[in-house]
Amino acid sequence: MPSLWMLFASFAFAAMGAGVKLASEFYTTSELLFYRGLIGAVILFALVRHRGGTFRTTFPKEHLFRSAVGVTSLWLWFFAIGKLPLATAMTLNYMAPIWMAAGLFVAGWWSRTSTVEWPLVLAVGASFFGVTLVLQPAVESNQWLGGLAGVCSSVISAMAYMQVRKLGQMGEPEYRVVFYFSLTTTLVGLAGTLLGDGPSDAAFHGHTPYSGALLLGIGISALLAQIAMTRA
Repeated sequence: MPSLWMLFASFAFAAMGAGVKLASEFYTTSELLFYRGLIGAVILFALVRHRGGTFRTTFPKEHLFRSAVGVTSLWLWFFAIGKLPLATAMTLNYMAPIWMAAGLFVAGWWSRTSTVEWPLVLAVGASFFGVTLVLQPAVESNQWLGGLAGVCSSVISAMAYMQVRKLGQMGEPEYRVVFYFSLTTTLVGLAGTLLGDGPSDAAFHGHTPYSGALLLGIGISALLAQIAMTRA
């Protein structure tokens, strides 16, 4: 069952990525971050309160760290989606499990608590070689900044995944983990927009029925993806 949740999360993240790519023509990265977090936070807050749930937590520091690394990774990913072909940005983001495998291997080798699994080493090495092939067109077309943002996003995303797993092991329900992340995303997106990552003549860009539908789709698919990933 956890595998099915992760498969659904991957599908929902892909839908969100497609929405972000289309909406990047109308909004800045910080605006997309703001609306993505706001829609998810409002929906989740209403559902949890309706069911009598609580957002009180005894692990504020853990939530703060998870939210900080998660928002940083998400901002970089949204930026990469706006600069790169969608398939390239998605591929770079899915490097997160490879970074986790590499980190666990290095940690085990350094502490000498585990034996070297050479098939894993070979797989990680092949993955890094694949990333260089994916990045080559981006560099040649002067999209290296987007490529760099995509790689950095996957590295930081690996840290966020590990923290999500830790919170789950500590007994935090998935809705609470996702809510605080969505709330932090909203605040950071709002701050970024007001501090200059918005239109020059207004605080936010205006909406059309099409762009508004894209924002709603981004927010809902992101919320579903986060809940499914956290549960997995």
